Parts: sequence; structure tokens; C-alpha cells
Amino acid sequence: ILEDIPDLWNITDLRSLRSCDEGVISFLDSAEVHANAAETLCAITRFAPPGLAAKITSPNFTGRLFRHALEDSRPKSVLVNSLTVCISLLDPKRLTFGIYQTYRQVSQGPMIAANPETVEGMLESLGDLLKLLDVSSSELTLLTTYGKLQPPLGKHRLKKFAQPEKADWLFINWHGILQIVEFISVLLTVGSEAAEKELIRLGAVQRILNLFFEYPYNNFLHHHVENIILSCLESKNVPFVEHLLRECNLLGKILEAEKNCTLTSDPNMPTISAEGRPPPKIGNLGHLTRISNKLVHLGNSNAEIQAHL
Repeated sequence: ILEDIPDLWNITDLRSLRSCDEGVISFLDSAEVHANAAETLCAITRFAPPGLAAKITSPNFTGRLFRHALEDSRPKSVLVNSLTVCISLLDPKRLTFGIYQTYRQVSQGPMIAANPETVEGMLESLGDLLKLLDVSSSELTLLTTYGKLQPPLGKHRLKKFAQPEKADWLFINWHGILQIVEFISVLLTVGSEAAEKELIRLGAVQRILNLFFEYPYNNFLHHHVENIILSCLESKNVPFVEHLLRECNLLGKILEAEKNCTLTSDPNMPTISAEGRPPPKIGNLGHLTRISNKLVHLGNSNAEIQAHL
């Protein structure tokens, strides 16, 4: 399919465009080829001519892509690859394949000028997507050198499980959650007030912030959450900044982490320290330091932030 992409540039007939995008989405049904289908769509988002670009960034297309991925009958890996396409639609220049490549992108850079209609199509299914961030029903546990994860969250951790019947859940747990958080991170760089309002309504930032503190050794997660927090703080939408500082209690969580900077032994937490040994320091202090420095910097010119400080 990738070899035939240059032929797509000459497509101008609307029926051909419809056939093209519907055909590629249909490939997402197959567990064998959906990763290639997603890569094809990402390539199209980067290099498509105006006619095709307008088609694949339309709310109808993005809405169908989300609904397709969230159907219960689909493999969870379809959701992960569909989110990759959505990330590319929001930010075509972003390296969307490979977590290591994503981690290397230390800064989101300038605000992305995404099509508001593209964002609109994604918001329709945002609530169903965010439900997948709740992993409290899992009974899986994993012993580590510093303690125990319940449930584990991370690709390399989950390689230790050899339970085929758990494979689908494990995939959405380690990769899906990181991909959802990355998607929210990119969505916030668009500067869409509609997206910010919906994230407030759904409690998305609060849940993601909780994950940051519940998994203090997941650096990939911390990277995306830090970008989310910075986007929130730099938002021109005052209620959104207020939501982060008040309802999400960002400052309170930072101060609590500074006061109790060792891993908890609370058995109700997802990450707990090993018994019979001193608890280690939490691993997200570097991210918290950068967030704190950003708060102080913004507080010098933002009365709302300064009041909370």
C-alpha cells in the first residue's frame, strides 16, 4: 500500500476519495495488517494533497475511525494503531511509531494549528476512550526489585506474563494507556477550547495526574503527563488552568510528594514498596522539579497561578 501512495495524489473524484479512506480503515479489522494500515494513513496525513487531506481530517472520518477502534469486537491493538493515526492527524510532523522515538521528543514545541473540525470528530468518542484509563478491576500483580505493581503498567514488565488469555488486556494496559495519554498530550497542544471543556467535564486530567503519582517509576508515562500539565498551565482558557490547580490539586500533590518522597507501603496503591527493606525514593521527582519551576516562572506573569502559589 505504501508503494502505491504516490498514485493517491492524483485522486480528485470524491467517490474515489471515499473508497480510498474506507478501504484503508477496513484493513484495521485484520490483526495481521492493521499496523501497516495505520502507518499508511499516517503517511497520507503527512503528504496528502488538499482534496485527500480534507477528506481524512473531516469530523466524519475521524469519528468513524474512533467508533471503529472502540467497538468491543475489535482487537485492542486496533485501538492503539487508530490512536496513532489520530495523533498524526493532529500533528503530522510528529514521530508516531515507537515509544522510544516519542520519548525522545522532550518538548511539544509550538502550538499545533490543527483543523477544529478534526478535533470535533475526535471529541465525540472521548468519553469511551477515557474509560480505558481505569485499570482498578485488574487483579494482576508483579513483583519488582523495589516492591510490587498491582496492576503492572509497562511493556517490559508485562513480558514476564505468559498467559495467552490475558494477552489482549495486557496489550491495552501497557501500550493502550500510554497511547491514550500521549493522544491527550497532543490534543492539548492544539489549543482547542472545546477539547479543554470536554476534558474538564470528563475528569481526564485528574485521572491522568493520578496515574502519574500511582506509577512513580514509569518514565514514559511521566513524560506525557508532564507535557499535559505544561499545556494546561500555558492555556489561555482560565477555567482550564483553574481546574488543574483547584479540582486536580496539582500544587497539593507536588507538596505531598516532596514531603513523602519515598515509595508508599499502602496496600491499596498500585505501586507499593517491598516488605522488610527501606522504601526507595519515588522516580518522578525530576519531572516534578521541572513542573514546579514552570509554575514559578508562569506565576511571575499570571496572577491566577501566583495566587495559588
